[in-house]
Amino acid sequence: MKGRSKTLIEARDRRMFERYYYWTEVRRLRFDDTIRKLSEEEFFVSESRVLAIVRQMIRQGATVEGKSLKKPFFTGFKIPSKVSLRKSSVRVSERSLFPESDQ
Repeated sequence: MKGRSKTLIEARDRRMFERYYYWTEVRRLRFDDTIRKLSEEEFFVSESRVLAIVRQMIRQGATVEGKSLKKPFFTGFKIPSKVSLRKSSVRVSERSLFPESDQ
C-alpha cells in the first residue's frame, strides 16, 4: 500500500482534537498559543493544518469524553482578498497622521 495510511491520519486528527480540547478547555490556554503548541511542540505540522483539522473535527461533531466543542469564536486570521490589496489612489506621503487637524 502506497501513500498515507487513512487509519493513521484519522488517529492523528482525533488525538490532535483531544489535545486541542485539553489545552483550550481544561488548561484554558489562549487559542493562538494552543495552535502554536500543537503545531510546533506536539504534532510538527503547520499551524494552518492544525486549524483545518480542528475546524473539520468540530464540523463533524467530534467529542472528548462525551463533551463537544462549539465552534470557537476565533479561528484564525483571514487572508484579505486580492481586491482589498490594490494600491490606494492616495500616496502614503499624502496621508496625514492626524486627519482631524487637516480641516
